[in-house]
Amino acid sequence: MRYAVYFTPPQTHPLNLAAARWLGRDPFTGEIHADNEAREELTAEPRRYGFHATLKAPFELSEKKTEAQLIAAVKNFAETRTAFDIPQIVVGQLGPFFALVPHSVHGPLQDFAADIVDFFDEFRAPLSDSDIARRRPQNLTPKQRDNLMLWGYPHVMEEFRFHMTLTGPTEEPDRPDIHSALNGHFSEFINRPLPITGLALFVEEQRGEPFKVHSWHSLATR
Repeated sequence: MRYAVYFTPPQTHPLNLAAARWLGRDPFTGEIHADNEAREELTAEPRRYGFHATLKAPFELSEKKTEAQLIAAVKNFAETRTAFDIPQIVVGQLGPFFALVPHSVHGPLQDFAADIVDFFDEFRAPLSDSDIARRRPQNLTPKQRDNLMLWGYPHVMEEFRFHMTLTGPTEEPDRPDIHSALNGHFSEFINRPLPITGLALFVEEQRGEPFKVHSWHSLATR
């Protein structure tokens, strides 16, 4: 089993419902949306992970920790950190992928993500050789390789970029149409603030299986 600490909106939030329809699966309930058939291949990879932004990347639990201790730690962390807004989100590209991203770098978000990486690292088992190889360290920058070895994931701290993935890799000729479709589907949410009001503990019961929301924890109110 692997665990991950992600941001995702609450289960009934309209953004989560819209994303579940786009991706074809709701990680809270496991519900499959049949109207996703036309996008099944395009959304296959993000559908398995569920709609989320990675904060503490998937990890196996340290042999020194228990699941109950991890759940308690997520609850404690959320209760002692204050909710905030990302000022504006847009549909953006990360290489060949599309995602919801902040319009610009937001310092409080960067600090929040770094806090999570550090706080939960004691719960992470060391990476196996195969896990390291899967990240293709030869293709990473020196800083990203350092992050991989220190934190178990290359895209953390100053390398962190908040994103909520909406597609797998896309072909360049298809990108204008995909971008337009995403802008239409998420028109209610883009170019507006995104409230960061809670954290979700996701689980992957066996490698390769869909990630599910184990529990969702509210941040302290402002």
